[in-house]
Amino acid sequence: MDLHVDSPYLSLLKDRVNLSKIPFSERGSRLMVFRTNDHLSVRLAERWFKLDQQLSGYRKRQPILTDWAITDENGSILPLTTTSYPHCVVMTTDKGAYCLLFVDPETLLLTLPAGRHGIRFRANLDNLRKDRRGGILRLTGDIRRNIAYTTNAQILAHEVDQDSTSSHTVRMVFACENDCALMINITPRLGFNRHIPEVASAIDAAARRWHDWFASVPPVKDEYRAQYYYAWWVMRSGLISSRFYTTREAMTPSKIHYVGVWHWDAFFHALAYRHVEPRLAQDQIRIVLDHQREDGMIPDAVHDEGVVTRLTFPVEADVTKPPLLAWCAWKLYEMDGDREFLDEIYEPVVHWNRWWFEQNDADHDGLCEYQHPFSSGLDDSPLWDDGMPVTAPDLNTYLVLQEEALARIAETIGLKEEAKGWSDKAAQLAQQMIDRLWDPEAGIFWAYHKDKRVNVRTPFNLFPLISGRLPEPIAKRLLAHLIDPKQFWTHHPVPTVACDDPKYDPVQMWRGPTWVNINYLLMEGLERIGQYEIASELRRRTLDMMVCGDDFYEYYHPQTGDIPPKAAPIFGWSSALYIEMAIAESKAQGS
Repeated sequence: MDLHVDSPYLSLLKDRVNLSKIPFSERGSRLMVFRTNDHLSVRLAERWFKLDQQLSGYRKRQPILTDWAITDENGSILPLTTTSYPHCVVMTTDKGAYCLLFVDPETLLLTLPAGRHGIRFRANLDNLRKDRRGGILRLTGDIRRNIAYTTNAQILAHEVDQDSTSSHTVRMVFACENDCALMINITPRLGFNRHIPEVASAIDAAARRWHDWFASVPPVKDEYRAQYYYAWWVMRSGLISSRFYTTREAMTPSKIHYVGVWHWDAFFHALAYRHVEPRLAQDQIRIVLDHQREDGMIPDAVHDEGVVTRLTFPVEADVTKPPLLAWCAWKLYEMDGDREFLDEIYEPVVHWNRWWFEQNDADHDGLCEYQHPFSSGLDDSPLWDDGMPVTAPDLNTYLVLQEEALARIAETIGLKEEAKGWSDKAAQLAQQMIDRLWDPEAGIFWAYHKDKRVNVRTPFNLFPLISGRLPEPIAKRLLAHLIDPKQFWTHHPVPTVACDDPKYDPVQMWRGPTWVNINYLLMEGLERIGQYEIASELRRRTLDMMVCGDDFYEYYHPQTGDIPPKAAPIFGWSSALYIEMAIAESKAQGS
C-alpha cells in the first residue's frame, strides 16, 4: 500500500498527530478521530445548543461513534500500533495494516487488508437499518445527525445490538480481497455518501491535498521548520465548513475546546492565511461582518446555531471583542493589494467604530469603556475585579490603531477628506489617553472603574506604547516597565500580570500566563517606535518558547514555558502567529 509519504512535508510531520490530545482531522471537517488504547472514537466539532442547553457543552459530550475497534474473524479485538501522517493514520495489527483517511470532510475511509477479519463500533444514535452493504443510523427528533457505514468487502457476519434507547453496537466480519474498504459517512444531511472510491486514488488525493497546502507556504529557516509546518497543519485541519450561521469556511480557535468563530481570534488567523489563500484570509473578516447588528456591534462569537451578542455572566451586558478589524484588513491589503476588499468593508467598519463611541462612553469623556469583561478578550483578568464598566488603556489603543487603519483605507479608496478626519481622530484619542489615564509618578497608564483607579499592573497598562504616538519621555517610562525582569521581562515574556504584582498567577488564563497574540502586538508596537532590538529579542524568546513543544497552546507559563493545565491545545492564533514570527525571523536572519 503506497502511502505517498515521499513528500518531505508529510514525512516531516510523521506522528505529530498523536490521536490523544491531537485528533486526526481534515480541512472543513467536523469529524475528529481519537484513540484510546486499541479503540478509536469520533467526536464532532459542533455546538448542539438544543441538545446541551449550554454554550460549551460540546467539550463534555460523548463521541458520536466510539469503541471502534479492529477484530479477528471471531470478534476478538486486535492490538494495534498507529503511525500518523497529515493525510492518513496507519494501524498495524496481526491481520495486516489498515489505513484511515478522509475522502471528504464528512467521510472516513478505512482500507482493509486481504483476509478474514472484522470491525465493531458503537454509534450514539437511536435508529438503525441494516442493508446489503452495511447500514444507516439516524438520530431522530429535532436534531439531525446521521451515519452511513458501507463496505465493498464480502460480509460474513453483521450483528447489531441496541444498547439503550440512544445507542447501537455494530459488529461485522469480512472476507476481503484487494482494494476493500469500509467507509463511514457522518453527516447532518438527508443524503449519504456511499460511493466507495478506489483505495489507491483516495490515498493519493488525500496526500496531494496536504502536500499542495504545505508546498504553497513561504520558506523559513531550518530551526523553525518542524514546528512551522505543524502550525500550518493546525491552520488547515482547524477549518470548519460553512453551515447555518457559520456562513463561510472559518478557523476555530481550537477544534476541541472552542468550536465556532471568535471575533478577534479570526483576525489573527487571517494574518497566516494571507500567505497562502487571500480569499480565505478575507473570509475570516467577512464571517463576523455577516452578523453585524443594526447598531454596528459585531458579535463576540459565531457558531452554527447562532451568535453570542449578550451574556448574563459575570455581568449582564452586550459582549463583543476588541476593535482590531481595520488593523487586520489593512495588513491583508498590504500583501494582496485587493482594493475592492477595502471598499467592501469600509462602511461596516466605520459603523463598528461608531458603535464603540456611541454605546461605550457613558461619561462622555471621549474614551471608551468595556461593559463586559469578555469584550476585552481578557476574560478573567484582574483588571475587572473591581467591577464593570472599565475605561481601559488597551481598548482605546485598539481604537487608535483602528482609526489609523481607517485613514489609510479611506485614502486608498479615494475618500481623502474622510482619511484626514480619521487621522485627526486617532491623534485626538491618543492625547485623551495621556490626559486621562497617564500617571507620571508611576510611569504607567491606569484602567479606571467609576473614576477609581484599578490597582493592578498588566501589559495592557503599557499598551498605549504600541500606538507610536506617545511623547518620547512617556514611551521611555513604559519601555522601562516592559523590560524590567521583576515585572514583565521574564524568561518567556510577557506575563499578563506583572510578576511582582499581588494578583500574579502564572497558570490562570489572563492573570499571569504569556499569550502569543499579546507579544505579537507588542512586537509591532516596539518596531513602530524604533525599538527594533527589543522587538527582535521578544520575537526570538517567543519562538523559543513555542518551538520545542508538541503542540501550540492557548497560553504558556511566563517563567518556565510549561503548559498550564487549562490551556487549550491545537490553538489557532498561537499557530498563526508562530507562522508570522517564524517568517519574520527567517527574513531578519536571511533565510
